[in-house]
Amino acid sequence: MSPRQLTMMGLGSAIGAGLFLGSGAGIQAAGPAILASYLVAGTLIIIVMWALGEMAAANPNSGAFSVYTGKALGGVAGATVGWLWWLQLVVVIAAEALGAAGLLATLVPDLPVWLAALVFMGVFTAINLTGVKNFGEFEFWFALLKVAAIIAFLIIGAALLFGWLPGVASPGLATFGDFAPQGMAGVATGLFVVVFAFGGTEIVSVAAAETRDPERSVARAVRTVVWRILVFYIGSIFVIAAVLPHTSEGLKSPFAAVLEAAGMPGAGAAITLVAVIALLSALNANLYGASRMIFSLAERNEAPRALKTLTGSKVPSIAVIASVAFGFAATVLELLFPEKILPMLLNFVGSTCLVVWGSALVSQLVLRRRADAEGTELPLRMAGFPWITSFGIVLLGAIFAVGLSGAESRAQILSTFGLVAAIAAGAWMRRRAVAAKA
Repeated sequence: MSPRQLTMMGLGSAIGAGLFLGSGAGIQAAGPAILASYLVAGTLIIIVMWALGEMAAANPNSGAFSVYTGKALGGVAGATVGWLWWLQLVVVIAAEALGAAGLLATLVPDLPVWLAALVFMGVFTAINLTGVKNFGEFEFWFALLKVAAIIAFLIIGAALLFGWLPGVASPGLATFGDFAPQGMAGVATGLFVVVFAFGGTEIVSVAAAETRDPERSVARAVRTVVWRILVFYIGSIFVIAAVLPHTSEGLKSPFAAVLEAAGMPGAGAAITLVAVIALLSALNANLYGASRMIFSLAERNEAPRALKTLTGSKVPSIAVIASVAFGFAATVLELLFPEKILPMLLNFVGSTCLVVWGSALVSQLVLRRRADAEGTELPLRMAGFPWITSFGIVLLGAIFAVGLSGAESRAQILSTFGLVAAIAAGAWMRRRAVAAKA
């Protein structure tokens, strides 16, 4: 994979369901105050990406933060983080297939959501079973298209807010008068929607293992992905929150609703189509990341041995199939329970991202201190160490504290803690069983 493909892959994995579907849900929960949630989560993901960049440049590995956590905190911790991230991505893959199918159904009402999702899952399974070079090129053009569309959206949104569109009155910033309609509880709920939106950015560290010149490629990808995502997210959310009140029905498809408010109804259909492509791009990238993580776990004897099977083109085919199985099952569930599966999936993954990010920060703190004590030269060094890493850990703790203050987010956090405990127990028992056989 080339450096340009790696950079676009980072964008492709992060600009998906969280932005095109989750942004509306976030504004409904918190109103314009969702911007504060984006700034907090954005600051955290910048620090996490810096930490991951340092570790990935020093040790490019498809297990990425799972491997780094294992080195820093022990094998059980590493396996737990790896399995948790894999489960998170498996759920996200299903959510993105259903989300893309649901958006497409607004343009083609006679197309069943479950059938479109099934077709999407089949197509992207086939793509991921080809070589990584073909996958990377496909993802590059997919991601480039949606980046261009978001830039166009920001230009139109700015023109609308400044009153530059002929015959269309500017809405101004009237919606900001009711900045936090649900108070801190709404901000807490919205914060976890935002965390989900930024989830997937860490896939850059996974892909580093299959990239040419990983030391330089990772540094470049981390720099560009972080600021582009923040500009696209913060800019898009500001426009949507300014144009659409938090009670607006248009928040179900916020990008299309803003363009319709700008007097461009045809553009609304076009941006919906782009949103479908964006979700499929993210699905593509996340399927790659999930398959490589479960492959890495199998290589380390933390998952069934069959999952490390490679094809002639070095693709972990069994790992790919295992990673899409839940997505196919979700399409069947959508047929049985229409419009109920996607909201459940989106609610599952918010706080799992925080656990993965926390493991990355703690691992970088441990491994960097270890490297400095041993006099090991690192190809990429995170600036401001250890203060910035420590600030990231404190910020992460504050997000958990805020989350525990809201009933909905508290339930999500506690269920995540329960899931982590169950995975850790399973990893510990597997390691004991393997040791007993040795």
